Amino acid sequence: MATPNYGFEKRQREQEKKRKKEEKLRAKAERKSGAGAPEDGALEPDETEEGAAQPPVAGGAQG
Repeated sequence: MATPNYGFEKRQREQEKKRKKEEKLRAKAERKSGAGAPEDGALEPDETEEGAAQPPVAGGAQG
């Protein structure tokens, strides 16, 4: 029976963590620069003009 190669497994986990971290940083930078914004001022499918313009409801649950 072959013995487990713990060093390889650890290296794979570390590489995966690094890749995810870089991906998050890249996405964050895109949001910050506005590259992730919808084109032509279009709203997302779940947004409506009425829903986006309404002020928050007064008397909401605040704790």
